Amino acid sequence: MVRFATMLLAALALIAISAHAANPQVDLDTSAGKIRIELYPDAAPKTVQNFLAYVKSKQYDGTQFHRVIAGFMIQGGGFTSAFVQKHPSRPPLQNEAEQSSKAGLLNVPGTVAMARTSDPNSATTQFFINVADNKFLNFRAATPQGYGYTVFGKVVDGMDVVRKIAALPTGAGGPFPKDVPNERVTIKTASLVSK
Repeated sequence: MVRFATMLLAALALIAISAHAANPQVDLDTSAGKIRIELYPDAAPKTVQNFLAYVKSKQYDGTQFHRVIAGFMIQGGGFTSAFVQKHPSRPPLQNEAEQSSKAGLLNVPGTVAMARTSDPNSATTQFFINVADNKFLNFRAATPQGYGYTVFGKVVDGMDVVRKIAALPTGAGGPFPKDVPNERVTIKTASLVSK
C-alpha cells in the first residue's frame, strides 16, 4: 500500500511539473478563422518573450495580414486594416535563428518566424507563418546573409485557416505595390491561452 501511494504521489508530481512546464500558446482570432500557435521559449527565449509582450499589450489586435504570397508565407502584425503602421514599443531583437535552428525549429510549413529587414537584428512586431519548406530562410552562417529568420513557434490548430489566407487573390494595397490580399484579413484579437 505504501509503495502504491508513493508511486501515485510521484505520478501526480510529474503531471504537475509537466503542466507547469507546458509551452505557452496564443490564439489569433482572425476574420478568416482562428489560428492557435504554440511558442518555444527554450529555443528562442528573447523572441518568445517579445512576442508575448506584444500579445499582452494588444499590439496585434486590429492588424492585418498585409503580405500574402501563395506557396511561401503569410505576414502580419504591423499594419491596421487602414494601413496605419503600429509602431513597436520595444527595441529590435537580437537574431536567435542559430539557436532556434539547432533546437530543430526550421522554416517549414506551419512554423512561425519573425519578419525583419536586411539587418539580421531588426525584428520587432511583424511575424510570418510559413506555408512551404522555405530552407533559404534558415540559419546558415553568422553573417548578414546567412543569419536567417528566427522560428519561435508553430501552428497547432487552424492550419486550414492559414492555407485559406495564403490562397487569397492579392494586389496593391496601401503603401504596398503587390501581395496584399484583396479581401482584408485582420487579427481581431491575439490572446494568451490560459492553461
